[in-house]
Amino acid sequence: MSGGFAAAWREWHAERERVLAEPHGWLSITARHWLTPEPQRFDGIPGTWHEEGAAAVVSAGPDDELEVSGTARFELAESGPGEMVKAGDRVVEVARRGGYLVRLRDPAAPVRAAFRGVPAYEPDPAWVLSGRFEPFDEPRAVTVGAVVEGLSHVYSSPGVLRFSRAGEEFALTAFNGKGAAAFSVLFTDATSGVTTYAANRSLSVAAPDARGRVELDFNRAVNLPCAFIDLATCPLPPAENRLPFAVEAGEQIPWERR
Repeated sequence: MSGGFAAAWREWHAERERVLAEPHGWLSITARHWLTPEPQRFDGIPGTWHEEGAAAVVSAGPDDELEVSGTARFELAESGPGEMVKAGDRVVEVARRGGYLVRLRDPAAPVRAAFRGVPAYEPDPAWVLSGRFEPFDEPRAVTVGAVVEGLSHVYSSPGVLRFSRAGEEFALTAFNGKGAAAFSVLFTDATSGVTTYAANRSLSVAAPDARGRVELDFNRAVNLPCAFIDLATCPLPPAENRLPFAVEAGEQIPWERR
């Protein structure tokens, strides 16, 4: 293994851990409540909240520690990013997951305070696999399950990523990525529930080159928030993304879950 490859991975891994441990990152979530048409107040969360049609609505009085005042509406995309509303040194996240929910993000969260990094396999260039992107004629809506019973997520899939291992070809359904990643792949494999988190892991993949070639670096497979906290609503991989071999690369079961 080249020193440069390992050094680049360690730099990436350190940044990944830094982001996880941010004051209002995933590890800071301490409460989750689902909204209903009936206005409600929740312990520890300022404001009165309810769901109205395709929106979440909050009413904040002068004694509520929220950056909004009066009444505010949030119309969010299903399974999309949430809206963060400051509440002093805490944040109330509003998200749409089937229905609307609010989650409290508190820098003093016990999970965040106890965080000591993410265990992972040692970086191995053998787990950097070449593949190709095969687009669909039109993007397809793909419905997947979730770690929350009865909940589902719908994502847009632009196509599949095909790759070979040990002479056998595999295809992974890809979803649209975030930031610099063109694609996001949810998958499980033969390590799931053994050395890696049982429900899922995620892999970001850069855009294909002019010939449709992509690189799948499983060393950078990461846990979803549900691997760390019980208040996440993470999606499960589509059935075709359950790999039959052991991907001994990337993040492992968090220390706190062992």
